[in-house]
Amino acid sequence: MKNLLFVLMAVIGWGGCSVEQPASSGKAYDYSNILNIRYTPDSASRCRGWFTDAGAWYGFTLPQQERWVNGFCGPFHLDMNKRQWLSDALVKVRFDGESPDVVYTPDSVSYFPGELYMSSSSETGRIEQRLIFVDKSTALLTCSSDQETSFRFSGEVLPDDVICTTDKNRVLLISPSGEGIALTFKPGMGILASEKGYETLTLAPGKSDVVISFFENEAARQAVLQEATIVQATPEEYREKTANRWEGYLNKILRPDMPEAYNRIAVKAVVTLIANWKSARGDLFHAGVVPSHAVGYFMGFWGWDSWKHAVALARFAPELAKDQVRAMFDYQTPEGMIIDCIYSDASENNTRDSKPPLAAWAVDEIYKATGDSAFVKEMYPNLLCYYKWWFTHRDHNKNGMCEFGSCDGTLEAAAWESGMDNAIRFDNAVMVKNSEGAWSMDQESVDLNAFLALEHRLLAKLAAVAGESFDEPDQSAEVRDYFFVADPGFFFDKRLDGTYVMEEGTEACIPLWAEIATGEQAAAAMRIFSDTTKFATYIPFPTIAADNPKFMPAGYWRGPIWLDQVYFGISGIRKYGYKKEADAFTDQVFNRLQGLKEDAPIHENYDTHNGARLKAPHFSWSSAHLLMLYEEYGK
Repeated sequence: MKNLLFVLMAVIGWGGCSVEQPASSGKAYDYSNILNIRYTPDSASRCRGWFTDAGAWYGFTLPQQERWVNGFCGPFHLDMNKRQWLSDALVKVRFDGESPDVVYTPDSVSYFPGELYMSSSSETGRIEQRLIFVDKSTALLTCSSDQETSFRFSGEVLPDDVICTTDKNRVLLISPSGEGIALTFKPGMGILASEKGYETLTLAPGKSDVVISFFENEAARQAVLQEATIVQATPEEYREKTANRWEGYLNKILRPDMPEAYNRIAVKAVVTLIANWKSARGDLFHAGVVPSHAVGYFMGFWGWDSWKHAVALARFAPELAKDQVRAMFDYQTPEGMIIDCIYSDASENNTRDSKPPLAAWAVDEIYKATGDSAFVKEMYPNLLCYYKWWFTHRDHNKNGMCEFGSCDGTLEAAAWESGMDNAIRFDNAVMVKNSEGAWSMDQESVDLNAFLALEHRLLAKLAAVAGESFDEPDQSAEVRDYFFVADPGFFFDKRLDGTYVMEEGTEACIPLWAEIATGEQAAAAMRIFSDTTKFATYIPFPTIAADNPKFMPAGYWRGPIWLDQVYFGISGIRKYGYKKEADAFTDQVFNRLQGLKEDAPIHENYDTHNGARLKAPHFSWSSAHLLMLYEEYGK
């Protein structure tokens, strides 16, 4: 290492002689390279996805073969103010006696669910490396070899403002914000230190562990470092716990009756959701799942994203699902509104609008998965308050039919409240004032009111569980008839003047998914859903009918495939007996989305006509709805 200030401390090695292979048992090891995260960074790099787990705010990648470094790349660090790589590989490993420039050749490199693995060779021999996350603050690296030669570990930091120091058997990297990374080696291992890096040696061959810890500030530092000492003392125990956690996830999700290619999609969806899990931090008071860890502007929690994530998580990580719900209700307003999105810095929260109401759906699915009546009792008053908020603040003419709107009177925020930001159906909408700080579009939306009808039904159910009374009027029948147009036999938004917004979109799926449509209405809608010029496209259920003159296959909410809408459509028709058609549509999704069965990340949306990946990679609600499609397939 250049500019190395050699300060050699007493060195005591630790050794063994076994070479550890990836475990041959356990479902996780059936899914090698579930995602391609091969990326070797430099100081200017901005990666598009990495390995992280257990709610951590930092992660790692596998090195590219053409830019090989003999260690896991990173960590990529998400501090409160910026996203940056701390190193190309903070822990590189080589055999003692080899030059720092020695060439290692990769033999096997893989991303398994919950673990990174690599083996590589030099003229001296072969080294295996495995990396797991113990918890949100702690990762564990294990290096093994059967050679009678000790390891040398080394690394340098990339950012100029990160200071590298040593403390006994630790290397500490501190950023100006006070956040930091610590490397904890075996007690007594000597460290050669410099301002920007380190080198250390094990005197005995075999196996050695490195604990990689993250701390947010000085107050958290001592507790995190104490945990690192415990993990370093008993690493096998923590490897086993992590393996059992992932085995539990997969055992709860995977179906033995499904094609293996579809199982792989389900595993990829689980991996994506867990990679987007972020622990409570700053002004995020509970853990949750961000839309995508790979995109900076998505490092927060959104309303309807959160409800969808929670439904999927309820099946395999129910405690995280509960916290995902709690996180959004932490910012419920006194009036009952759930705000659009929240961040670790609350000054960035968006309070201009809400999001479509699916919170009772999320709580009900968690209850069905866990039987946790205490959680229902905890959430029920908040759910009821949110439900009533819509009718108080988003029903302009007080006819019991609500509109999407905003708190600042802007159409932009009202469109955000729908979740379908630039949807064609809102092109001619105008805003009307309901009261101070409450505005509506001048059109009542079929999806919003169908969602509210479902929430009504679920609140009545949850009230009984919570020991509460629920006497709000049921308008399900009114909703289904109010928004249905007999010719052409479809559901449409309705303007306050009584005319319809005659744009055929996936919002018409929601009365079927919410099970408020009549059988005759479902049959009529099914004729349009089955039309290959409209919704039965190469990938089914584009957000707007494909024969609409404004249709754009890559136009955000003006034509592309969004997997939440695909799910609502497929699940909706399944509920009305169209099981064969629902399975056929699901087959199209699973087989035609580009890269889905291979190692490409799950994306935010897709091109309707060719399945090309669009917008953000590693997208959570797409993953959540793929799991729901997988679960319902064939049933």
